[in-house]
Amino acid sequence: MDADKVFKALGDATRRRLLDLLCENNGQTLGQLCENLDMARQSATQHLEILEAANLVSTVKRGREKLHFINPVPLHDVYERWVRKFERGRLSLLHDLKRELEGE
Repeated sequence: MDADKVFKALGDATRRRLLDLLCENNGQTLGQLCENLDMARQSATQHLEILEAANLVSTVKRGREKLHFINPVPLHDVYERWVRKFERGRLSLLHDLKRELEGE
């Protein structure tokens, strides 16, 4: 995983919106995605290219159409590397607090 590319891709609200749209309905064409965005197709294409470079989106050609699919693996990798370790401490503290309050 290239974490820098993933973080760069996630750092833009439009790209996060594209990921949200694909999460709601995976396998959309550029035209379908643009229906929910206030931008030209060319701008949306540039955002999708950044998402593809970060391996967050993959494409499949179906006839003349190009379908876009979300790839959750890099997001999971970011979660495991950067988020999960911070959750462990908080969850342990909450568990200890619960035990103390319950008199265990």
